[in-house]
Amino acid sequence: MQERPAGTQGIRGSGMVSAARAQDEGSSANRKDSDMLNPVVASLEQDIVLGRLHPRERLVEDDLMRRFSVKRHVIRQALADLEQMGVVDRIPNRGAMVRVYAAEDIQQLYVVRDLLETQAASLVPMPMDKADLDDLKAIQAVHDQAVAHGDLGLVFRSNVEFHEHLFAKTGNRYLAEAIKQFALRTHGIRFYCLTYPGYLEQSRREHWLMIEAIEGRDRATLVRLCSQHLLASRLCYEKAAGLRVATEVPVDAR
Repeated sequence: MQERPAGTQGIRGSGMVSAARAQDEGSSANRKDSDMLNPVVASLEQDIVLGRLHPRERLVEDDLMRRFSVKRHVIRQALADLEQMGVVDRIPNRGAMVRVYAAEDIQQLYVVRDLLETQAASLVPMPMDKADLDDLKAIQAVHDQAVAHGDLGLVFRSNVEFHEHLFAKTGNRYLAEAIKQFALRTHGIRFYCLTYPGYLEQSRREHWLMIEAIEGRDRATLVRLCSQHLLASRLCYEKAAGLRVATEVPVDAR
């Protein structure tokens, strides 16, 4: 049996240790980048949906690097993530800018959202489990307080949580995920009108009407409310952008 040359085991072991160390360092760097990336994405997302950054406004990498004190690759990944969400456009040789939605894009996106969300409303369990219903009411109570205090950041977050919790109750995780993805793609439309007079109160009231429909086991009303809830934000954006607007929804129907 051939003897192993002296020192081979040590060399191999050293190589394995070096590789393991490099892998650990790479994982640590990835975690560090992720820790820096997530707050950048969240902050820019909120700035866009709350109107602090306007449609067509350029997102300059150097400015963002200074603002967030991060390196260029983190900013570029953040812009890529925001593009994936559908709230930022990146144009070759021109950089990134806040997305402007064309009338045709709005119409097609909202056809899909209406199909998904009304279908989900038709699958929400009635009666809903009391614990789930209590959770929905608790989320809405936070939303109520955010509206009352004009805390638009919390309005945004609690609104998203309300709808995600509601549609998760269908029991169909693929449907819930599809709803979430298309909601993300219309962020810039959904929340464009948060500062418009009466809009927040209307949205808040519609949430409670949905809860009442679930408690009353009135599925037809829940489906109708979910459809109308979508149209309100779309109509607001189209008017603000000077686009041909969707069919009006009577105020008393909300």
